[in-house]
Amino acid sequence: MHHRVHRSTRRQSLKLLAAAMAASLLPAFPGFAAGGGRWQKTIPNSNKTLPVIGMGTWRTFNVGNDAKLLAARTELVKTFFELGGGLIDSSPMYGSAPDVMGYALSRVGIDQPGLADNLFAAEKVWSPAGGSAREQVANLQKRWNIPQFNLLQVHNLSDWREHLAVLQALKAAGKVGYIGITTSHGRRHDEVEQIMGSEDIDFVQLTYNITEREAENRLLPLAAEKGIAVIANRPYNGGSLIKNLKRRAEPLPGWAAEFGCTSWAGFLLKFIVSHPAISCAIPATTQIKHLQENMRAGLNPMPSAADRKQMARFIEAL
Repeated sequence: MHHRVHRSTRRQSLKLLAAAMAASLLPAFPGFAAGGGRWQKTIPNSNKTLPVIGMGTWRTFNVGNDAKLLAARTELVKTFFELGGGLIDSSPMYGSAPDVMGYALSRVGIDQPGLADNLFAAEKVWSPAGGSAREQVANLQKRWNIPQFNLLQVHNLSDWREHLAVLQALKAAGKVGYIGITTSHGRRHDEVEQIMGSEDIDFVQLTYNITEREAENRLLPLAAEKGIAVIANRPYNGGSLIKNLKRRAEPLPGWAAEFGCTSWAGFLLKFIVSHPAISCAIPATTQIKHLQENMRAGLNPMPSAADRKQMARFIEAL
């Protein structure tokens, strides 16, 4: 009995020491790590890798022509790339977000080495946006001020058969790298499963977080089996998860330091992106401080499978 306790304590101490040493080797700029410190995953059936923490734009980038907010979002995008960001996801459903992204990218410098040259631009076609899928894509490229998108998705399965056929044709013509479908709030999983099983798609975007884990049952195993990349949306359950933890002043469990957690944002995001089938999570924020917290979650070390079970149990018990 005593021998087992001693070995466990020693193992925990070594883990903590390793995490502390890894942290001490990081550059001083908060949240940034060069090279191997930043965790990336390979997009299935390709040689392209993605940083596991991306950026969503729902609500946060719908700021119209407000000069002060445009400047703030530009700074957010600049910092995102400085901290090793890659995937940015938007939609014509998100109001002025595509225009604001175009404004920010043009000022950050789309061709500036180390910044937006790492951009993995993800957009969507959406029936209520009006126009054919081809017209929507052309319009969105103008709004973003980029020559083409890396990923085009059918937003919330709207007229998915018609739109997906167009996206497949665009991919065959070399006008987009990857195509996929999206859903959110745990909706229409049966239909998503059917599309994943029968259609030639590269990505699926769905809701997955520590309190909404339905995708673990069928969709994530199917994605792994079929070689489909998965983008996790609503990582904080629309913000309510992290707000509740902060309002309760709930302290991080001490054992979270073993896999590099320094904030609740890191805890919640690391849970998501450490799932083997998840390629990227797309938290949205308007604050540089929160962006830095988000990006730190993409640094090694990451939770193990056993750690993930402990994390889920901890949140369930609150």
